[in-house]
Formats: sequence, structure tokens, C-alpha cells
Amino acid sequence: MGDVTAAFARSGAFVYAFEPNPDAFAVLRKRFGAAGNVELHQQAVLDREGIARLYLHVDARSDPVGASSGSSILPFKGNVDRETYVDVEAVDLSSFLMQLGRPVEVLKIDVEGAECPIVHRLLDTGAIERVSIVLVEFHDRHIPELVPEYAALRERLDREGLAGRVLTDWH
Repeated sequence: MGDVTAAFARSGAFVYAFEPNPDAFAVLRKRFGAAGNVELHQQAVLDREGIARLYLHVDARSDPVGASSGSSILPFKGNVDRETYVDVEAVDLSSFLMQLGRPVEVLKIDVEGAECPIVHRLLDTGAIERVSIVLVEFHDRHIPELVPEYAALRERLDREGLAGRVLTDWH
């Protein structure tokens, strides 16, 4: 947990790390709370601001930290418990990038199935132009309900000539 943050921070980059899961955020705070080049945000990254329901992984009760990476705002994701959730603050990633006031070299997005609306908003608002490369983990292999949405986004990225800058399935 936080290994990508650690790798970028070690390289000298300034890292903005977002984590909505309270158990996972506690680990990040412990690892990076004193790091001068890491800014932690206990928020979900979405295509809108507000409060979002974060459904916890089915194993969250027995292993809250280990299972935290499977949490999702999607109640139909196969490995979440629809009855076990926390309400979390959400940040509109596009607005965050536009207000940042400086370019971003690398943007990593892995939000367990909520990637498509975020990337569409980055494209629609022009915030994508502030980012050199976007690494997006698509989850259509694990969430069949999202296959058409991910296919449409891949087509849009190809059509707009961004498939080389917005890398899907990079993990």
C-alpha cells in the first residue's frame, strides 16, 4: 500500500495521494505523513465533488487494511459487501487539476471501476491537457457490467488521438 507513491516520492517528484478508505489512509499517513514531497488527501477521486458511498471489500471485517484496495463506489462490484460501507468525501479530479496551477507529469487512476466518468470529465473539461501521461487501470475484465462503458472510452481515446497518453491496463 503506497508503493507507487513511494516510488514517485523517491524519484524526487511531488506526489498528491488520494485514498478514501479510512484504514488504508491510516497506513499512508504513517508511511508518508512526514514526507515533504507527499500531500495526502483522505478523499475519493471522482468526476464530481460531494459525498460518496464507499462499499468495503467482503473481507474488510477480517482484514481491513489488506482488503482496502478492493473497496469501490460501485455496489455491484463482485467483491464488495453492499451492506458494509462508509460515506467519504469526494473530489472532482478535473477541478483539482485545473486549480493546481502547474502541470502534472504522471497521473495514476485506479478507482476500482469508477474510472470512465473521471476520464471522460478530464477530456470534457480540458484538464487532460495539464497531464503528460495518464495511467488508468481499467476493470472491465472483473466487472462485466462495465464492458460497454470501457469500450466506448477506449474508442474515444483512439478517436481523439490520446491512446498514447492515456494508457489503460498499465498495471
